[in-house]
Amino acid sequence: MTSRQIRQQFLDFFKDKEHRIVNSSPVVPFDDPTLLFTNAGMNQFKDVFLGSGSREYKRAADTQKCIRVSGKHNDLEEVGHDTYHHTLFEMLGNWSFGDYYKKEAIGWAWELLTEVWKLPKERLWATVYKDDEEALELWKSETDINPKHILRFAEKDNFWEMGDTGPCGPCSEIHVNISDDLENAELVNAGSPECIEIWNLVFIQYNRDETGKLNELPAKHIDTGMGFERICAVLQNKKSNYDTDVFSSIIDAISKLSKIKYDKEEDKIPMRVIADHLRALTFAIADGAVPANDGRGYVLRRILRRAERYGRKINLKDPFLYKLVDVLAETMGDVFPEIIEKKDYVKKIIKAEEDSFNATLDRGIELFDEVVKKLTKQKIKVIPGEDVFKLYDTFGFPVDLTNVMAREIDFAIDEDGFNTLMNEQKERGREASKDKFASVSVTLNDLSGFNLVESNPTIFTGYDELKTKAKVIGLKIDGESTLVILDRSPFYVESGGQTDDLGKLVVDSKSYDVVDVVKIDNQVIHILNSNNTALKIGIEIFAEVDETRRWDIMRNHSVTHFLHKALRTVLGTHVQQAGSYVGPDRLRFDFTHFAKLTSDEIIQIEAMVNTNTRKNYPLKHHRNTPFDEAKKMGALMFFGDKYGDNVNVVQFGDFSMEFCGGTHVHNSSEIGLFKILSESSIASGVRRIEAVTGAGVEKFIHSQVELLKLSEQKIEVLLDTKRKLEKEIAELKTKDNIGQLDHIFSLSSEEKNINIFKGKVHAENMDELKSFGDEMRNRIRSGVGVLIAEIEDKVGIVAVVSDDLIKEKKLSAGKIVGELAKLVGGGGGGRPHLATAGGKDVNQIVTALAKVESIVGSFL
Repeated sequence: MTSRQIRQQFLDFFKDKEHRIVNSSPVVPFDDPTLLFTNAGMNQFKDVFLGSGSREYKRAADTQKCIRVSGKHNDLEEVGHDTYHHTLFEMLGNWSFGDYYKKEAIGWAWELLTEVWKLPKERLWATVYKDDEEALELWKSETDINPKHILRFAEKDNFWEMGDTGPCGPCSEIHVNISDDLENAELVNAGSPECIEIWNLVFIQYNRDETGKLNELPAKHIDTGMGFERICAVLQNKKSNYDTDVFSSIIDAISKLSKIKYDKEEDKIPMRVIADHLRALTFAIADGAVPANDGRGYVLRRILRRAERYGRKINLKDPFLYKLVDVLAETMGDVFPEIIEKKDYVKKIIKAEEDSFNATLDRGIELFDEVVKKLTKQKIKVIPGEDVFKLYDTFGFPVDLTNVMAREIDFAIDEDGFNTLMNEQKERGREASKDKFASVSVTLNDLSGFNLVESNPTIFTGYDELKTKAKVIGLKIDGESTLVILDRSPFYVESGGQTDDLGKLVVDSKSYDVVDVVKIDNQVIHILNSNNTALKIGIEIFAEVDETRRWDIMRNHSVTHFLHKALRTVLGTHVQQAGSYVGPDRLRFDFTHFAKLTSDEIIQIEAMVNTNTRKNYPLKHHRNTPFDEAKKMGALMFFGDKYGDNVNVVQFGDFSMEFCGGTHVHNSSEIGLFKILSESSIASGVRRIEAVTGAGVEKFIHSQVELLKLSEQKIEVLLDTKRKLEKEIAELKTKDNIGQLDHIFSLSSEEKNINIFKGKVHAENMDELKSFGDEMRNRIRSGVGVLIAEIEDKVGIVAVVSDDLIKEKKLSAGKIVGELAKLVGGGGGGRPHLATAGGKDVNQIVTALAKVESIVGSFL
C-alpha cells in the first residue's frame, strides 16, 4: 500500500467506529504557552482531559503533525543515524473523551493491525504498565495475541506523560518484531531497530500538578498515537522509514542535487538528516514559526544549521534546502494544504537563513579543525568550553552541532564550561539592561502588608466609562507612596502590549495622582505618589482615568488591528503578530516577514488602513465569549496572549476581528489619520513598524513643517553662498580670460595689412567661448579675431570682425568660421561681426589656427 492509502485506511476505520475525523492542529501551538511545538496528537484536546473544555463529540481521530526536538521528548540526536526517529512526524491517533476505555481501545487496535492490515500476529508484542492488571487481562480476553508476548514494564516505558505537569496515565504499547528471532522478548523496549514500537495506547486518568502529585481526572479518556512513518515501513516491508514513499521523493531530489547515490551508509546519514529536517522546517515555518535566537525560533535555527553542516558531507555548499520545499509540497500538500499555500514564503525564509549561516559555516569548520588538530597533538579528546563558546558566539554553531562534529571523530565537548560562559554572557546582558528596564520604585510580588477587607477581584469598568464611583477595600503605605485597592476601577493595567492608564483618585474634592497601576490576584493596585492622603478603608471615592491620554492609547490600539489586517492582505497570510507596544504617543507593531518592506508596500498598507478607518466601522465588542466559539467566528489570536475559557473579541465591520482584552475607540473614524514613521528589522524574519494616529499625526505634521522651515532657511543660506561663490568664480574667470586674451594680442599677425588675432584658449562650453569672442571684439579697433578651444573632446571656434572691415572690406565672421570648421570636420556660421562653429577632429586645431591668415586673405 502507498502511504496515502495507509493514512486513509486508518481514518476510515475509526470513522466506521463513530469517530469524528478532525484536522491536524498547527505544529506551532500559539495558544499553549507550555509548549514550543505540538509534540503529540492529544495537545489540541488538553483542555478536555483537564476538564476545562469540551467538544461536541466524544470520539475523534486524526493525523497530527508533531515536532519533538526539545525538553522531555527530544529525538534530535538520533535523527538520521537510526532509521526510525524523526524531528517531524505524523501521529495517527484516536481518542475517547469519557466514552469508551481500555477494552475498546485494545480490541480495535488489534482489529486494525491484524484484520485490516493483516500484520502477522506472531510478530506483535504488547507491553503494559507493571501495576495495570486490567490492561493485562483485556489483552488476553479481547485479542488472540500470544500471552507470552504481553510484557510488564515500569514508569520509564509504560507510564505516559506529556510533560513535567499535565494529563498522564498508564499506557500499553504495541511493538512489531521484524527480526528473524520472533520469540526474543529482550528486543522489546531495548531500542533495537529490529523491534519497533508502532502504537501507544494511553489510558489518561490522572493530572500531575506542579508538586508532582497525581490527581484523578473528572473522567477517564483514551489517547492513542501511532507513528505514521513507522507503520508505513512495516506495511511496505522496508527496514527503514526513509525507504518508504513518505521520504523517497525527497531523498531522490537530494541525491540529484548532490550527484551522489543513496547507497553507502556514509552518504545515507546526511541525506536522511536533510530529508527529515526539511520537513520540520517547512511545516513549522508554514505554521508561523521563524528562525531566531531564542525559544522555538532557535530550535528551528539549530535544525537548519545541522542540515547545512550535513549538506557539506555530500558536497552541497551553496544554499540547497529551499530548493527541496517544492518536492515536499508535491508529496504532502494534498494532506496538509498549508505547505502549498505558504510554499514561496517558506522558501524565502529558509534561503535567507542558509545565506546567513553559509557565510560563517566554512570558517567555523576551519576553526573546529584547527582546535582538534591542536588537541590531538596534546593527546586531549575533549574540546574546551571556550572553543565551543567561540564557535557558538562567533560562527553561529549551536552547541549540539559542535557536539555532533566532535562525536564523529570520537571527541567530546566540555559542555559545563560552555554553559558557564553562556551564563556569564547572559548575566552581562542583564546587568547592561537593568537601567533600561527599570520601572517604578514600588515593587510588588504579593498582597502582604495590605490592610485588606475584601479579596474579590477588582471589577474593570474601563470598557464603558473613564470615571467610576468605587469603594476602598485595601490600603498600604510603601515609603513615599500609597497603594490603594478598589472594588471597581476604570484603570487598565498593562496587558497585551497596551500600557497602563494614569489618572487620579478624588476624595472630597481633593485629588491624588495615580502614577502606576499593577494587578495581583486579579485585584488592581493604584499607586499614588504621596503617603499623606485622606484615604481610608471603606470610604467611597471617584477613580478618574486621564481621558485625553486614554483616548490616544485607544486610537493607537484600535489601529493595530487595522494594521495587522492590512499587513496580512498586502504581504500575505504568513504575517503573524510578534509583539506590540501601544502607548499614548505612538504604537509599535512587530510581525513576521522575510524582507524589508518596499516604499510601495508601505504606501499601500498605510492607504488601506486609512481608507478603512474612514468607513466609520462601529466597534462590536464581543465580551466573555467562549474560546471555541470565538475561534469559530474567525477571530485572529494575538501573539503571546494566554486565553481562558472566555475571551473578548474586538470587531470592526467585516475588515478586522481579533481576540483582544484591550480598550478601543467606539467607531473606526475616531482613530483619525494613521501614519507610518519607520519600518525596520529587529530579528531574522521579524520586522517592526512604528506609527502614530490622531494627535500623534498632528505632532508629526508640525515637526515636519518646522523641519521644512528650517530646511528652507538652510537652502536660502546655501543659495546666498552659491551666488557669492559664482560671483567670485566669474571674477576669477574674467581675470583668466583677460590674461589669455593679453597673450593672444601680443602675438598678432597681418594679412594684406589686416590685423589678425588668433589662438587656442581654455573654455568649458560654447557660451564661455562666445563670451571670449565678445571681449576680443570689444578690444579690437580694426582686425579679425579667431579663438579655438577643445570642449569635451570636440572643437569649438569663434570668429569676430571689426565694424570697419565689415564695411570697407566686406569681411564676414560667418564665412571665415565656416571655412575653418571644414578643417576640423565640422561646420558653422553666423553674422558678419561674430560667428561660431564646431568640429569633431581635435587633432586639426593646430592646422586650423595656422591657416587663419590664408582664409582671411582669400576673402580680400
